[in-house]
Amino acid sequence: MRYLRPILMAALLCALHNPAQAASNTPPAPTEAAEVQQTPEQFLATLKQQHGTITLPSGIATLKLNDEFYYLDPQDTERLLTEGWGNPPGNKTLGMIIPKAVNPLTASGWGVIVSYKDDGHISDEDAAKIDYADLLKQMQEEDEEDNKARQKEGYAGLHLLGWAEQPHYDETSHKMYWARELKSDDAEGSTLNYSIRVLGRKGVLELNAVAAMADLPTIKQELPKVIAFTNFTDGNLYTDYSPGTDKLASYGLAALVGGGLAAKAGLFAKIGIFLLAAKKFLVVGLVVIAGFVRKLFSRKSS
Repeated sequence: MRYLRPILMAALLCALHNPAQAASNTPPAPTEAAEVQQTPEQFLATLKQQHGTITLPSGIATLKLNDEFYYLDPQDTERLLTEGWGNPPGNKTLGMIIPKAVNPLTASGWGVIVSYKDDGHISDEDAAKIDYADLLKQMQEEDEEDNKARQKEGYAGLHLLGWAEQPHYDETSHKMYWARELKSDDAEGSTLNYSIRVLGRKGVLELNAVAAMADLPTIKQELPKVIAFTNFTDGNLYTDYSPGTDKLASYGLAALVGGGLAAKAGLFAKIGIFLLAAKKFLVVGLVVIAGFVRKLFSRKSS
């Protein structure tokens, strides 16, 4: 509901200041009314759960899901992120992995967003040289400018509070791990973004687990299962890199954690931030507020 408030308030003010116009407005089309009146259960039922072995778009990787998780395609992932969790639109993902044991619209809900960056093969030569305390400070200093842009677009300020888990690199599996604690100005609690980057031949596979900070122990326990069934397809592995033939990324692991070239890609793409602070209220709020608006218009009409 937090992200819909400006639009709905504008509609309410319009009705209060111009009752004649409100009365003359035609009712919404049946399809629109159905969308507005969706309950959380009805919304979740529209998301197509996929099981078993999933080949991700572009064939870059596969998910061999166990019985504890299901997959949403990019379109349904976008709907859950925006309509269910209150994130800005335009998220380019390869889909989402969700545990069957929890409802993603409840306080205990969480999921793993999958995406891929084809910026090139990322060298891990700087792995032992990175000062993560200094990197965190740089990222926090950039909050101010980012938040000006967010607020201009009508979204609340967003702050990187610190590492929930400091970055570390596994040179054997070529995987990078770290977790951030994020706080939105309009949220009571903070959000956990637990990030895993799987380095590949021509790019990096991104796994972003989004949950409440209180769920950190659960995420740390469950993510190894996700990592185990998520793999690059043959020919796309890190060890398949061909020097002189394949593109080499212009940044290393430090910039990967800080955002890499994605920092130039747009307002919300910078460090792969996703929120779930509004997830309990957004879909429910559509029902409650839409009903209030209809009653108000009906009363003015009579």
